Amino acid sequence: MAQQDENLDVTLNKLLRVAIRRRWWLLAPAFVIAMGAGVGSTLLPNHYQSEATIHVEHLQVPEPYLPPNGTSDVRETLLIVADATLPRTQLLQIVNEFDLYPKQRKRLAPEELTDLMRDDITIEPIKSPETRNLGTFTISFKAADPHLAQQVTNKLTSLFIEENSKSHEAQSTGTTNFLVEQLQAAVADLNQQEARVRDFKMRYLGELPEQQQGNLQILAELNIQLQNTSAALGRAREQQVYLESLISQYGSLTAAGVVTTPGAAGVSPTETIKAELTRLRNERADLLARYTDKYPDVVKIDEQIKRSGDLLAASTKGSEPAKEGTVQESSKSARLPERDATTAQLKSQLEANRLEIQDDTEDAKQTKARIAEYQRRLNLTPVHEQELAGMLRDYNLSKQNYDDLLNKKTQSELATSLERHPQGQQFRIIDPPSLPMKPSGPAHIKISLGGLAAGIALGVALAFLTEARDHSLRDEEELRRIFAFPLMVGVPMLLSKVEEGRRSRVKALEWFAGVTLCLLVCATEFYVYRRG
Repeated sequence: MAQQDENLDVTLNKLLRVAIRRRWWLLAPAFVIAMGAGVGSTLLPNHYQSEATIHVEHLQVPEPYLPPNGTSDVRETLLIVADATLPRTQLLQIVNEFDLYPKQRKRLAPEELTDLMRDDITIEPIKSPETRNLGTFTISFKAADPHLAQQVTNKLTSLFIEENSKSHEAQSTGTTNFLVEQLQAAVADLNQQEARVRDFKMRYLGELPEQQQGNLQILAELNIQLQNTSAALGRAREQQVYLESLISQYGSLTAAGVVTTPGAAGVSPTETIKAELTRLRNERADLLARYTDKYPDVVKIDEQIKRSGDLLAASTKGSEPAKEGTVQESSKSARLPERDATTAQLKSQLEANRLEIQDDTEDAKQTKARIAEYQRRLNLTPVHEQELAGMLRDYNLSKQNYDDLLNKKTQSELATSLERHPQGQQFRIIDPPSLPMKPSGPAHIKISLGGLAAGIALGVALAFLTEARDHSLRDEEELRRIFAFPLMVGVPMLLSKVEEGRRSRVKALEWFAGVTLCLLVCATEFYVYRRG
């Protein structure tokens, strides 16, 4: 530790001796540069900065009810408004209006003048924690005259407020126009999708998924109808066999000239008719258990029962026995027309039965064709359902896009209308342009102190450079370091009285000059400080 302190003392002593030897290399550059910086800073003209504070008032209608059309960020708003407020033509107009930069206007081009003015304009948001989120910013302008700075700042503030209103209205109108164009395209696309779905449904009408349940119900009804028609056809064919047998029996009786009496051997036509009438009445009772009396099959059964009843009445009348012991030829001849009338009636019913069988057969054929058609529709329904699902998906996307654009267009129109009224976003001056009483620049004291520091640094560099280039031996240590033999004798410097007097005068003069230089530098710095 003692060795380190000793080495430090040796180093400091060496540096001090170098500073004393090269004192003028230190003082002269420091004095010259410090005086030059001080005098130069006093020659720089003062400029004054006027500042105005503006607050951005957002929509007075809450955003959940009416979102804004434009940006609500203060920095983005400033960029947009600044670009629109500070174009080259507008700045040149302000320069001419307030006669700014009279000297520079003689030698600078218009583009250079606008760049110069942009450098003098400062626009920045207030960064204090209290107002960071309030949307507040400042506009300032610096000029050689405080009143001129205030006037230009006031002009810029007015332009900013006016341009902000125009910019937001134009931006909102542009947004609305864009949404109108997008909405028109969405309407065209939606109409196209609707036409596709409509054409598809018209082309495959009856085979669509929403008609599947109806088709199933119709198919079930058709199957029931086919069953009923088949049953009716079966009954009609039975009736046909029955009528043919009656006609055959009556023909045989007529040919033989025999009258069938009750109790006679064989089955008479009357008994056959009664059996058929009983069968029809039983079948009607079965139908009435399931259907009403207005059902077509019940109506047909009623007609058959009526016809069978008429046949039974005619047969009974024609087969009444003659009185006992009075069988005459005239009575036989009287019954022959009655049998002929009954046979004719039976043939008429047989023809009606034939037509009924023909109608039922045609109905069954048509019903089977309809059943096949509805079965085909049901088989194609899954295929059409998949195709229709793709079309409906595209249609729903187009409809959703249309609804979204329509909603945005409505909101944009409301926001545009709001921008034209005081409820929209606007700039409000909370601190008007100030009249600066103290110059804002240049920083004279900083320039002067910077010159002094630069002069001292240059002097130190020159002093050490000169010392490094000087190879003279100054003391015994340097001699011992260079030469290996030991020092035997040291001879001190012997000066005469004249030389000692000269040395004393030179030292006094150096002290006086050094103190004078230091005082001049201090006086210059004090003057610069007072002026700043």
